[in-house]
Amino acid sequence: TEVDLSDISVGQGKTVKWRGKPVFIRKRTPQEISQAKNVDIASLRDPMNDKDRVQRDEWLILVGVCTHLGCVPLGQKMSDTKGEYNGWFCPCHGSHYDSSGRIRKGPAPENLAVPPYAFISDTTIKIG
Repeated sequence: TEVDLSDISVGQGKTVKWRGKPVFIRKRTPQEISQAKNVDIASLRDPMNDKDRVQRDEWLILVGVCTHLGCVPLGQKMSDTKGEYNGWFCPCHGSHYDSSGRIRKGPAPENLAVPPYAFISDTTIKIG
């Protein structure tokens, strides 16, 4: 799946389908990037550095499926609640993810997955 990123502004997101699942693409703000980088990794349930989840700091690409029971978390739309950690929130059972898609609170056992992807140009990615 090829995705044009040129229409996504800083702080906004886009959802596309890949293998029947939603993929969240977010162009993170400098504040979101800073928040994601300045987390004590030892405090995380599923410890991962932000740098290991992104290829370019401003672009976060995630499979938009909660790792608890497979719901689709809120947080992609500007009007959505983003939970306590400014990322995504799954209202079904209360899982909160941060601006790197890492689980921070609630029953989800793992971070939101990062699909295989590659930048094929400055404004296009290929997922899968």
